[in-house]
Amino acid sequence: MQYRGDQELYRTLDELGIAFEYYEHPPVPTVQEASRYWRDIESGHCKNLFFRNHKGNRHYLVIFEYSGILNIKDLEHRLKQGKLSFASPERMKRYLGVEPGSVSPLGLIHDNHNHVHLFLDEKLKLFDKISFHPNLNTASLVISFRDFEKFLQWTGNTYEFISLYE
Repeated sequence: MQYRGDQELYRTLDELGIAFEYYEHPPVPTVQEASRYWRDIESGHCKNLFFRNHKGNRHYLVIFEYSGILNIKDLEHRLKQGKLSFASPERMKRYLGVEPGSVSPLGLIHDNHNHVHLFLDEKLKLFDKISFHPNLNTASLVISFRDFEKFLQWTGNTYEFISLYE
């Protein structure tokens, strides 16, 4: 089968021995739109937000279950980096190799200098499987949570689990 999206990603997952389920769908730039296509997919579906600090010298990928509501002001307070802004399309391309609407932690394969730090919601640990775009918003990949952690270790990016919301 020919998978849409980032071919380097598929090769990397194969080399790491990470199995995945592939689901193609129309372009869905938001989780609200994507949720229409997730009805029969057993996994935790993730929302991924890419931020930069006020100086533009730090970047954060925040990942949480899509139905949760992130309080950005609270996150700013915790990070002590000043005001956070959504990263520009140019920054998304530079650090994750993705376009707006396709943000995914799987894009970390393009962050060669481990510039992006991840904050993952603790609640994601409750899922056996989680899903993300394969760096393109016309498909979803489902992988085991254990394999996701294996992928994160492989990238070398720093990450931490925190409680993002009640």
